[in-house]
Amino acid sequence: MSTPTEPTETETALARRYRVDVDTGSGTVTWSWLPGIKEFAPKVDPTQQDSTTYDDDGWADQTVTQLAWSADITMLHRCNPTTKAFNAAQEKLRLASEQFGDGSRVHVRWYDKEGRDEAYEGYALVTWERDGTATDDLDSVKVTLTGKGARTKITNPLAGSGA
Repeated sequence: MSTPTEPTETETALARRYRVDVDTGSGTVTWSWLPGIKEFAPKVDPTQQDSTTYDDDGWADQTVTQLAWSADITMLHRCNPTTKAFNAAQEKLRLASEQFGDGSRVHVRWYDKEGRDEAYEGYALVTWERDGTATDDLDSVKVTLTGKGARTKITNPLAGSGA
């Protein structure tokens, strides 16, 4: 039996390594940076079905039959200091959360800011919930992106940039 070698990966990655972009274009994809993110938690939830048979000798067996993706985001609600207009990417999410049908769907992508291989895009439905509501709070928002179809692996837009 061989002895594994000591890993060379000794540095801990930072949670803030992700960037999220929202397609704010009309007909043409126009990626806009989603600013003010305080927390970003993408996930994939598998649906598992019992596939146990007599052949398993009493041991349970499961099979993944479906995948669903989502992302929970907490962010500060950003506005222009002069015009007071809210950020376009954030507004795209807020407005989509109040729509039906195709208008409720947004195109998003997220990736590692240091150019690592982890990068995805997909279409999602949006839930927008104000979070900071007390008189001494900052205006913060909880956003849930619920995948509508597949989450697709993409080439990281910052790959090879030395970011």
